[in-house]
Amino acid sequence: MELNPILLAEASADAAGNGGNSIIFMVIYLVIIFGAMYLLLIRPQRKKQKEEKKMRENLQVGDEIVTIGGIYGRVISLKEDAIVIESQSDHSKLTIARWALQSNLTVHDDAPSK
Repeated sequence: MELNPILLAEASADAAGNGGNSIIFMVIYLVIIFGAMYLLLIRPQRKKQKEEKKMRENLQVGDEIVTIGGIYGRVISLKEDAIVIESQSDHSKLTIARWALQSNLTVHDDAPSK
């Protein structure tokens, strides 16, 4: 069985032509994958971080809070990067970092100011 050189040349030309198309489809596929990852992972995480930052900035004296460690307390004083809280059980005072605040349990009425 002998291979025909003309058929081999045509087959290699077809493979080279399809190779260019496959690279374009691979790039499009990667762009779609990265776009989906951005929409499903990065964007919601940034939104959550923005909400947490807003909650920490709007903290007021007297608010009931929960720390990341699970300590419930009431805000006694606010400093630039720290919060002094009073625990609910024995009324001891604790100083915690602002980033250690998990949630604010106090509901504030956000009335629009005119």
